[in-house]
Amino acid sequence: MQNSLFCLKNKRALITGSTQGIGLSLAYGLAASGAAIVLNGRNEERVRETAAKMRAEGHTVDYVVFDVTDQAAVQAGIERVEREIGPIDILINNAGIQRRAPLEDFAAESWAAILETNLSSVFYVSQAVARHMIPRGRGKIVNICSVQSLLGRPTIAPYTAAKGGVANLTKGMCADWAKYGIQANGLAPGYFATEMNRALVENEEFSAWLCKRTPANRWGKVEELQGAAIFLSSAASDFVNGQIIYVDGGMTSCV
Repeated sequence: MQNSLFCLKNKRALITGSTQGIGLSLAYGLAASGAAIVLNGRNEERVRETAAKMRAEGHTVDYVVFDVTDQAAVQAGIERVEREIGPIDILINNAGIQRRAPLEDFAAESWAAILETNLSSVFYVSQAVARHMIPRGRGKIVNICSVQSLLGRPTIAPYTAAKGGVANLTKGMCADWAKYGIQANGLAPGYFATEMNRALVENEEFSAWLCKRTPANRWGKVEELQGAAIFLSSAASDFVNGQIIYVDGGMTSCV
């Protein structure tokens, strides 16, 4: 029998950027704990196909298509979910991109794209959702941060800046919205094998460095993020607010 503290039955979770990688894994994890899922992405065909696949596997799934960097589209999409699908109880801000270059050569348009997709979108979507959560007096917001919220690495300084911003925006959400019964926390993955970092996974030199640097001595598997996401989405975390939980095989614990 499932522990009721972690049960998400009768809860609806919107997950941005959820047609692949971490976002899709979190969708499956929350669905397995009973949540109704609302998938999101920019490509309608891909989102629709992902929703159909999850439904065929027995999950309750809807979807909404919008670009998280377009504030007007975000607001319209959230209003549509609340009106046509139902109230959003859980929001997971997962959408993100990565671009790499030495900082002295980093293009301004790439800087802007990373900041808009990885940081501004968290503000846009959270604000739109919180405006509905506040009158209801409850809600869970989980922002996907990163070990780069805390650490730096060459060629990804803008990503580090954005993810550091997400961590501190999470604390700001707590400061403003905890009084309304909303818990806002961050989930910070270490290095996980996903489509976005395939080049690093296939780089033997980098993988060797990663295994040596990580006490767990390996890459993470995306399903290993599900437990922390379920905790932060459930009643088990009702007095946890403004925190960043690192799921990184111990990387941030060791110098």
